[in-house]
Amino acid sequence: MSSFQACCCHPVITGVCGCCGALRPRYKRLVDNIFPEDPEDGLVKSNMEKLTFYALSAPEKLDRIGAYLSERLSRDVARHRYGYVCIAMEALDQLLMACHCQSINLFVESFLKMVRKLLESDKPSLQILGTNSFVKFANIEEDTPSYHRSYDFFVSRFSEMCHSSYEDPDIRTNIRMAGIRGLQGVVRKTVNDELQANIWDPQHMDKIVPSLLFNLQSEEGTESRSPSPLQASEKEKESPVELTERCFRELLGRAAFGNIKSAVTPVLMHLDNHSLWEGKTFAVRCFKIIMYSIQSQHSHLVIQQLLGHLDANSKNSATVRAGIVEVLLEAAAIAASGSVGPTVLEVFNTLVKQLRLSVDYELTGSYDGSTNIGTKIIKAHEERQLQEAVIRTIGSFANTLPTYQRSEVMLFIMGKIPVPGVSLTLPSSDSGPEVTRMIQIMLLKSLVQVTAGFQTTNMLTALPSSFLEPLLSFSLTEDPEIRLLVLEILLSLIDRHVNRPKFSRISIVSDISVLKLKLDKCSRQDNLFMKKHGQQLYRHIYLNCKEETSAQEHYETLFALLGLLSVELANEEVVVDLIRLALALQDLALCTDEPLPTYNRCAVHALAAAYLNLICQLTTVPAFCQHIHEVIEVRRKEKPYLLPEDVFAQKPKLPSSLDKIDADVLFLQSKITEVLGGSGYNTERLGTPYVPQYTDEDRLSKRKSIGETISIQMDVESRNSPEKKERTPAEEITFETLKNAIVDSVGMEEQERERRRQVVEKFQKAPFEEIAAHCGARATMLQSKLNQIFEITIRPPPSPSGTISSGYGQTQSRSVPIYEMKFPDLCVY
Repeated sequence: MSSFQACCCHPVITGVCGCCGALRPRYKRLVDNIFPEDPEDGLVKSNMEKLTFYALSAPEKLDRIGAYLSERLSRDVARHRYGYVCIAMEALDQLLMACHCQSINLFVESFLKMVRKLLESDKPSLQILGTNSFVKFANIEEDTPSYHRSYDFFVSRFSEMCHSSYEDPDIRTNIRMAGIRGLQGVVRKTVNDELQANIWDPQHMDKIVPSLLFNLQSEEGTESRSPSPLQASEKEKESPVELTERCFRELLGRAAFGNIKSAVTPVLMHLDNHSLWEGKTFAVRCFKIIMYSIQSQHSHLVIQQLLGHLDANSKNSATVRAGIVEVLLEAAAIAASGSVGPTVLEVFNTLVKQLRLSVDYELTGSYDGSTNIGTKIIKAHEERQLQEAVIRTIGSFANTLPTYQRSEVMLFIMGKIPVPGVSLTLPSSDSGPEVTRMIQIMLLKSLVQVTAGFQTTNMLTALPSSFLEPLLSFSLTEDPEIRLLVLEILLSLIDRHVNRPKFSRISIVSDISVLKLKLDKCSRQDNLFMKKHGQQLYRHIYLNCKEETSAQEHYETLFALLGLLSVELANEEVVVDLIRLALALQDLALCTDEPLPTYNRCAVHALAAAYLNLICQLTTVPAFCQHIHEVIEVRRKEKPYLLPEDVFAQKPKLPSSLDKIDADVLFLQSKITEVLGGSGYNTERLGTPYVPQYTDEDRLSKRKSIGETISIQMDVESRNSPEKKERTPAEEITFETLKNAIVDSVGMEEQERERRRQVVEKFQKAPFEEIAAHCGARATMLQSKLNQIFEITIRPPPSPSGTISSGYGQTQSRSVPIYEMKFPDLCVY
């Protein structure tokens, strides 16, 4: 070994020899040459090109170049030579952009080490410098995978920068924006790389999402743009809120099916922790961004999470639940373009459950039904606001569904409405009649929302028996609000040509052409529907007019229902039935046995007059129209309180009683039958007064007296009889007889139902031999019965044999049929 080499190896003078440029490795000399003497001059571009060419020519040296640059940068940071730090980072950025070889992974490790060093610095400028370099690196698509690289530090550090509280507001804004861009870079770098740590893990999402929401919240009142941000101006680009929204949208847009929950759960937790549901504005804004950013086919996943969160907050304050419901309302409107998902009924089940809970909370005053000192105070007006929000949300969800699914929802909600004495499943064990009534009202309001704008071509599918019959049973309750809601639901379902607004108020229209009614030919399905359900509808209209608690809005709704039946579902038979119904209403108002107040009698007269004026113009029979108009004119002159303009005025002028009403102010059934019979209408049906029939619905509707309905029907029938003959007094009907009849019929129905169930079960499960034996026994029994019948009906002469002996040694007399008698030989030829 030469003396010079020995000198270089000596530990004391190694540093001196290291300064000798001729002995340094080439990559170090190339790296040193990119740094100028004065850092203000910036990177030496010509030397940087030489370094880049060397790195591309000898990629195996790239990791050493990175390690040396990292060593220099660390030294410059420690010595506060920030100009050289910037030059080193610029060189690293250029090398990253230029080099894409298999050995770049080791270089990246050195790069990330330097970025980490800058981010750990207390200097905001160095933090921003490191972030900018990381963002450039994040935009590079690497050719080779990395198995051991970790970004946990960067997620934590960038999230911390997003919450910066630096004193200078401008510097604080820059640091926060750098943190947002850093998080955006981490997401871009990791989200599509299966070899990296999963960015959707809770440990990362619980840092990233709250950091973004914190900055998004820093400027309230900025509305979210949809479905994607427009091109922002330079000033807007400097806003942390705009940058945050773009980053948040990008994060959500990259979420696959299995990652939606991971992204949304931290949002829910953030809104919970900071009490942001109650303000509604920010929560709605967040979920607007979410719904517009994710793929449309994943919308139902967000809605399901919101529903689950609503369930989890069932005992939270009404304002919090109302905020979640408002967010659901907005989310449903956006999801209309995509999909609410396969679990449609789950959505409505949760909402209906919350509605029933809210009613229970409002009326009981506590969340657990007790009155303990520690129980939260429930504010009734807040619960009412929540209930209205739930009802609007149910309607919004329903509007996103196709017709067949909306029909299922209608049936589902109808099945949830409690019927007193039949099905009462309430959240509280102490629920009373008032809770039942409130739940009925709220669920019927929900049905009003679901049926609003419901369009169908087939009324049989829109109003099946399983829906129509329970709905109509509610129209017979004493509660006027429930009856009005039922009528509104019927109007929504029957009105298929938007004619409902034209019947908004009762009036005598001299020429109905001004209404511009949309008429369509009655289809075969419509005819079938009216054959099946027409009598039910007529009956309920009649019985609603009998209610003492009916007010002006009830009569207006009944008039609209009669009008819609006439223009939507009327054929010749239906027209005749509707005219008979109108005349029956007039007789109802005339009946002195009815306990109707004077106002209700005048209102029923006015309703019948307004409807007959409408139907006569629809039938276009001149003589019919003439009779109706003549009566109306007489009423205008003599008894204006029998017309809607006076009855439904703000201050109606009504007589003290309606005992004496002349025939010239009444519509005559005989006259109408005569004029319509001459135009081809069925005179037999027209001449028969309409009498509603008693059904089981009266028993379920909990009316005051079921006997009232029967006795009234009997009186109307006797009074409207064409013969006007005296009838024999009917059997006296007492409360006990009615009670026994109802109880017996219910018991018989239950027994018959159980017997049928047992027969079906037997034929499904019994072996063939047993079924065959059973059928054979039935045939034998039938033959035995027939033989008994023959014996009773055939009465031949007495048998010569006289008596016969039974199998038990007893004798019994019987008549032997002629074909079995044995005659003596002398009598036989």
